[in-house]
Amino acid sequence: MNNAGNLNGIVKISSNGYYGTGTLLYGGMAVLTAAHLFLNENSSANIIFETSEGRTTIVSDDIQIMPLYETFNDNNDLAIVWLADAAPSDAQRYELYRDNDEIGSKFIAVGYGHAGIGSVGETNSEASDILRLQVTNKFELQASVLKDTLRSAMSWEPQNDTILVADFDDGTYAHDAFDLLIGESDLGYGENEGMIASGDSGGPALIDGLLAGVASYIASLHNYTSNPDINTNTDSSFGEVGFWHRVSSYQQWIDQSLREHYINSPHTPQEVEKEVAEGAAGTISVNYFLVEVVGMRSNPDEWLSVKYTTRDGSAISQEDYIHASGTLIIYPNENYAVIPVEIIGDNTAEADEIFYLDIFDPIGASFGNNQTILTAQRTILNDDGFFFHN
Repeated sequence: MNNAGNLNGIVKISSNGYYGTGTLLYGGMAVLTAAHLFLNENSSANIIFETSEGRTTIVSDDIQIMPLYETFNDNNDLAIVWLADAAPSDAQRYELYRDNDEIGSKFIAVGYGHAGIGSVGETNSEASDILRLQVTNKFELQASVLKDTLRSAMSWEPQNDTILVADFDDGTYAHDAFDLLIGESDLGYGENEGMIASGDSGGPALIDGLLAGVASYIASLHNYTSNPDINTNTDSSFGEVGFWHRVSSYQQWIDQSLREHYINSPHTPQEVEKEVAEGAAGTISVNYFLVEVVGMRSNPDEWLSVKYTTRDGSAISQEDYIHASGTLIIYPNENYAVIPVEIIGDNTAEADEIFYLDIFDPIGASFGNNQTILTAQRTILNDDGFFFHN
């Protein structure tokens, strides 16, 4: 694995004497990780950030385990950890990968797990578990497709459409797991590939910088005629297979779980706060933009969506507020949703400042009057004494 020096929204999670990895989600309030890191929803965790501001440890405020999580089959192996304090302002917030075209896509896996090389497997170095590392691989199959072919050679039942799989190639057909096991030949990136290891559980697979998968487990698979693993251990060596939970299949649960935890978010246009105090230095507060559906939905079961992005006015991204962009989905039985934007406090007397949020590319509905973009403004109010205009 290579050192992931700039992926500072990827965090180390410590709970119950074990550790894993997680990803800071959009809005900066919670981390997505694997359920198997926790004994139950009453567990607690320490979330460790490593950014340019240094190392910061934040305790969990709440932990929500994905409903129907199965310990034996490792299905629905996801959890959301809410932070008791604001995440560092310079930590990357990650938007979800929402398309269902992950198969065949290159991804970057990031984690705090053990280092190693494919010809030997992972090492259990005490130094390796404090490093944030990254590798490259390619999603080649869904786990359910692998099960349909291997049958009893896989002792567990992966759920349909929810688990993505990558094998660990070394550039040779002798260790191309999917070719030997099910006749799907693809050497991927050869010896430039990597695999997750102990401590990477809950870590992200990123496609184009978006959170597409959550690391769950690895396996050394064989059938009656072939064993692609380069050795006899399940140790993240060449020929083994890794499994990631597919974020696009769980996006509604993730989005709606976050929305349920938003503090003082508006439910009507009248409740929207268009002016917000900046707060003291070292503090981060949240302001919400509300997107509402007006009129009847032609198909009540359809997902409606818009893309959004913040834009500087006199307020500057990463100085006065944290840039936010992504896709907002309004699910069936919803007629509105909110977009959180974090405001960065300071102790400097200055003029009131403004920034904007644009929404565009509506799907399933339109803005009306042939408009292609809608814009809302926020004012960050100075709360640090007088500002003199000369």
